[in-house]
Amino acid sequence: MTQKKLMLLGGLRYLLPVIKAAHEQGYYVITADYLPDNIAHKYSDEYCNVSIIDKEAVLKEAFNLRIDGIMSFACDPGVVSASYVQNQMGLPSFGPFESVEILQNKDKFRAFLSEHGFNVPKAKGFHSIEEALADLSWYNYPVMVKPTDSAGSKGVTRVDMEENLKSALKHAFNHSIKGRVIVEDFLEKRGCSSDTDSFSKDGQLKFVSFCAQRFDLKAINPYTPAAYSWPSTFTPDEESYLTTEIQRLITLLGMKTCVYNIEVRVATNGKPYIMEITPRGGGNRLCEMLHYATGVDLITAITRAMVGDEPIPIEQKPYNGHWAEIILHADKSGVFDSLEIDENLPGEIVELDLWVKRGDKVESFEGANNAIGTLVLKFNNAEDLEKTVENQFSWLKVIVR
Repeated sequence: MTQKKLMLLGGLRYLLPVIKAAHEQGYYVITADYLPDNIAHKYSDEYCNVSIIDKEAVLKEAFNLRIDGIMSFACDPGVVSASYVQNQMGLPSFGPFESVEILQNKDKFRAFLSEHGFNVPKAKGFHSIEEALADLSWYNYPVMVKPTDSAGSKGVTRVDMEENLKSALKHAFNHSIKGRVIVEDFLEKRGCSSDTDSFSKDGQLKFVSFCAQRFDLKAINPYTPAAYSWPSTFTPDEESYLTTEIQRLITLLGMKTCVYNIEVRVATNGKPYIMEITPRGGGNRLCEMLHYATGVDLITAITRAMVGDEPIPIEQKPYNGHWAEIILHADKSGVFDSLEIDENLPGEIVELDLWVKRGDKVESFEGANNAIGTLVLKFNNAEDLEKTVENQFSWLKVIVR
């Protein structure tokens, strides 16, 4: 039997567990982007130099390489191209290309939610700063200004007053691939928002997770996730409502077998909102964290599905304890010296994955790409977890010179 070929768009370290899972299944792995020095290419079987946002170029390479499947895991810019290739070549797909385009474009997504009666903040998309400033009476501060097509919280700003709007728009446009931004009402959250992964098979949700997403308010970008914990701070009723709405959404869009990164929140008005749902595994090792916390292996399942093999069985399972992931980062740019962790930490250090060594240059925490590692912790109870995560600067220090 011919070895199946899986193309993975992107080259960052978040692909390493996907490559490992693919190799364990006996697949041939091709990684693709325009940066040959990216770490994932050292572990794949073949590297393809192509811009992952150029869907026609990716399609041409995919045809030439005779691939059996393609996905963009934890790499937002490649999702549209992966979906395009899936649909053009008749490969296993996330769902219709048109649906993926809706999910990957923030203003199209907001419009779709509104059209179908989902809870949604007031929002509007713009092609230029001039267009966005043409009707200042539209804005109800505070608002969030975002690129419509970026991930990792890059280019995102909260604006509380009119005099800060223009600079926030410029910042967002600078981070947009296609030159479009969205402005939406800021929804003050109750408790923690959630940003974690879920899985559908043939359009039916098989595994849904909710977490507590945490932020470093002292960071240069306070909207970049700095930690996650499981379980969430939502009530069972809120999780049930959100699960029903997520299922309704993927049914309306005709989605198929897919891993989703889903961001939701409950606002202070008491309403739960689906903020984003994208057909890819999330960055920050979220699928790996769920494997730790529940034993559910979403990575192997989606890897098999994307080349047309039956995925391993996926079912809803409870959390095995209280789990947290700390996104290690520097509070200023400079040269990394060391990482200090208090030995009296009340949780178990399950894994420390540090991506830099002494003398390496590090950047201040403006986006997910500025992370320098992850720390996986397990706790016996919610109280120890909350105390640890909320006060991480008392026990965790990243020393930068």
